[in-house]
Amino acid sequence: MALYGRIRSSGLPLLQKFLKSDFISVHGSGVQRSILCPAVSSSEFSRNYATGSVEKEPKIKVPLALFGGAGNYASALYIAAVKANTLDTVESDILDFVEASKRSENFSQFMNNLSVPRDVRVKAITAICSESKFADVTKNFLAVLAENGRLKNLDSIAKKFVELTMAHRGEVKAVVTAVIPLPPEEEKELKETLQDIIGHGKKVKIEQKIDPSILGGLVVEFNQKVFDMSIKTRAQQMERLLLDPINFDALLYLAARPPFAQSPPARSSPETDGLPAGVRCHWCDLNIP
Repeated sequence: MALYGRIRSSGLPLLQKFLKSDFISVHGSGVQRSILCPAVSSSEFSRNYATGSVEKEPKIKVPLALFGGAGNYASALYIAAVKANTLDTVESDILDFVEASKRSENFSQFMNNLSVPRDVRVKAITAICSESKFADVTKNFLAVLAENGRLKNLDSIAKKFVELTMAHRGEVKAVVTAVIPLPPEEEKELKETLQDIIGHGKKVKIEQKIDPSILGGLVVEFNQKVFDMSIKTRAQQMERLLLDPINFDALLYLAARPPFAQSPPARSSPETDGLPAGVRCHWCDLNIP
């Protein structure tokens, strides 16, 4: 909410200024280079190359294998944030930015409108990030999205990124759907139960969702498992049971006759498995000698 206020008071006027200005004529490629790769003089580069020793950076492993465009962007952001030791800050910046974009219809339209020139998108996003005091990793990442026309995918990228940060911290998200918010005591009890199921070494993080359509009960989702204990599902199961065709003649026939009845005397045989001689099974309607 605080970020939304900052963007609305400072960032959005800047955005409108950029959209209405006629003097912006910077090429997109030059803008991207200036943001992601600050200019370095040739003498400085040669001096550093000649005197400095090349240090091999530690390889960062992504805790989850994500696929698709959103997964690739989220993985790249995770690696950059871990290298810069700003993972928590970047996560907060991205989530605040997504929330602010949802609250502003004009800004949401700007993010989804690919007809806006590339250089305008990049300069607007860079100015907003500077005014909001975002981390450098966040600012550079959003500038890349603006350059590539991927701002419209930021919401799905942010969700994938949160999955990575939770895996990094050893957290497991459990989505609990109910008709009304759970009281603190019930939430604590449910969290302890899920913690026992998941085991030690991981921390359960509960996310509540309100859905009156389930009519009552709970729906718990975690670790790609779904425990549906809602009244809606139980009612649907009962409805299917009641609508299944029932052979009442067969039920009356079986109810009127005992499972076994004596038939005319017959000799016993080892194949009768210890049953008395001359028994007729009315479940399968066969004579047992």
